[in-house]
Amino acid sequence: MFTRSVMTACAATVLVLASTFGMRADDRTLLIELESRSGALPSGVSASGAVVSGGFDNGAGAFYWMPTTGVIFAGGAQASAVSRDGHTIVGTARDSSRIQQAAIWTGGTEWRLLGSFAGSAGPCDASLSQATGVNRDGQTVVGFAYSGCTSAHAFRWQESGGMVDLGSTVQGRPSRALGVSADGMIVVGDQTTAEGFSQGARWAGGRQELMTGPEGPAGSAMAANHDGSIVVGRVCVPASGRVGDQSAWIWRAQGGLTCLSAPRRLVSPGPPILVEAAATSDDGQMIGGSHGIGVDSNAVLWIAGQPTYLKEFLQANGLPNAFRTWINTGTITGISPDGRVLVGWGAALGGFRGYMVILGSSRVIP
Repeated sequence: MFTRSVMTACAATVLVLASTFGMRADDRTLLIELESRSGALPSGVSASGAVVSGGFDNGAGAFYWMPTTGVIFAGGAQASAVSRDGHTIVGTARDSSRIQQAAIWTGGTEWRLLGSFAGSAGPCDASLSQATGVNRDGQTVVGFAYSGCTSAHAFRWQESGGMVDLGSTVQGRPSRALGVSADGMIVVGDQTTAEGFSQGARWAGGRQELMTGPEGPAGSAMAANHDGSIVVGRVCVPASGRVGDQSAWIWRAQGGLTCLSAPRRLVSPGPPILVEAAATSDDGQMIGGSHGIGVDSNAVLWIAGQPTYLKEFLQANGLPNAFRTWINTGTITGISPDGRVLVGWGAALGGFRGYMVILGSSRVIP
């Protein structure tokens, strides 16, 4: 668990969020920019919005952030996700040989290393495994682990059974877990096909289900809701399908997979323009992600399926100067279960920078 000082700060932060940001019918949307010199780039947010986690843009380790503390260095190599209760951060940390392993941080100065699969597993270069997601209470961790550079498979880890290999359904091709439902029962990620495409995948009871869009395989599954009945991901139609398609996707247990269009079409100077849905509220009404090429992207919100750029949305909802001096708004990486709080990072003047948005009740979609 967190140390006493951090737990005390966390409790205080919940009160700050409740009183300062408020849950009133007339509340306004707020934008909080993380400290400009920290280089802290959020990768996830707790259910209350009290705890944000992520890594530094210079690769110097992981951090957590709360309104009462600011950016606090947490050690390790990087952080990928934080549990909904805010008590557990997962990512990677280095062992005594400087090999990066999937790891868990619950406070203090040490990360718990999770290793890799039993048997002949070994690192690929300086990486043995990576944790990418955690369930609501930190009891289930997912990610991917290596058996040398010839094989990488998705894993699901729990205290009782350790790291379980979720395998690959395509011989000689890797799989990855990139997220997990809050109840820990559904794992999402991707499976590399024989042609080399990273196709979205969903594991239930250890059994893999591949995501198929309107014209064949859909891209990587990035996140799931509380019970895995909603999954979101990137690239609804790959480049080999409809020419110039720019869309992400949402999958529902009742209804299957549908595309999420970008706010507008962009023209590429060469590389393909990608659309990614990376986070979702529990009801799927608020989805966040990005549209662009690599770090030259802008954050996108899908509100009840309707796309809008985050910058334009904020400027239409009481924040006319939001991101006005930024180069781009990058990507949304986390959304609270109720869809009220989101985090992400983009390119500000002077370097990459993180942000948090608390959405008001009145929302105008430009």
